[in-house]
Amino acid sequence: MEQNGLEPNKKLAIPVDLIRTLAIGLVVLLHASNEALQAPSVPVPYWWTALIYKSLALSCVPLFVMLSGALLLQPAKLNEPIRVFLKKRLTRIGLAFVFWSMVYLAWGFFVYNVPVTLDNVVQGIVKDLFTGAWYQFWFIYLIIGLYLVTPILRVIIAYGNQRITRYLIGLWFAGVAILPLIQLGFGYTLDAGVFVLGGFIGYFVMGSYLQKITLRNAILYGLLIASFVGTVFSVWLMTYPLSGLGQSDYFLGYLTVNVIVGSAALFLLLLKVKPDWPGTNNPMRPVVQAISNNTLPIFLFHIIILETFERGLLGFKISYTTLNPIIEIPLLAALTFFITLGLVLLMRRVPVLKKLIG
Repeated sequence: MEQNGLEPNKKLAIPVDLIRTLAIGLVVLLHASNEALQAPSVPVPYWWTALIYKSLALSCVPLFVMLSGALLLQPAKLNEPIRVFLKKRLTRIGLAFVFWSMVYLAWGFFVYNVPVTLDNVVQGIVKDLFTGAWYQFWFIYLIIGLYLVTPILRVIIAYGNQRITRYLIGLWFAGVAILPLIQLGFGYTLDAGVFVLGGFIGYFVMGSYLQKITLRNAILYGLLIASFVGTVFSVWLMTYPLSGLGQSDYFLGYLTVNVIVGSAALFLLLLKVKPDWPGTNNPMRPVVQAISNNTLPIFLFHIIILETFERGLLGFKISYTTLNPIIEIPLLAALTFFITLGLVLLMRRVPVLKKLIG
């Protein structure tokens, strides 16, 4: 994987560094908000605060996937041999997967006080291989899946027209967002086999397609606000008035109408920013580039730093149990983000680790 599976291409008028930096920042914010939102018993104002922060961050993974599509589905890459494409990217992501899996295997033994026995180590390795070492590892399987289908989608994008692309996106949207929504509201739905395009393929293709779309800022901001308000209201509705349905987290999923619309609107807004943001002479540029070039290790590593603070492993806690989430969540996210970045940059200085961390 190259920079989160994203291959730099300076000829494209896309603010790659901006999108990567924003996306990874939102990932950390989302995870920092989870503790208060998922706690079995939490003051209602705390729950609302965590919900608002998480709702603001839900476009994180869609942004990564759309940017991947924008960079990897270029018609100019159509003639790249499949073997070369897969070997180059899967080798890098494979090394990162193995390295961080071992790190989290050790971390799991430490934080849960699991005896380090041969059986536990073997079971841990098998689990890590098939289900991921920690909850954020699902992203690795997603990226691998997108890599595997990329050569096929390149042909569709290169030889199809925008009508075909819109049709593909429409089928995906109906299957992953509309069909489940109908089932949620009425309890009846078509058999899911009608829509064979699922997962994040639609986001991936949209990354390529949205580069050709232009909408007024007023429309995009309106869609973005509607998405946020719709998310907050819908989660409240499912959590309290309709709690009997047992679907309180439904509208916090990445494949929902509210998140898809909001993510597409945000991506279109970001595409309007100058490609070299924040500017070649801006003093923030080295920091932004450092973040952009290390989003994969930040994505995989930051949970350890986050849990270190939440569990009080340094002798103090940064948690909703010690601070009001209005302050606690952004503080925890900021500390986690920059400490993780600093440690990753230190790892980059070690030749062996540089090749392993992603």
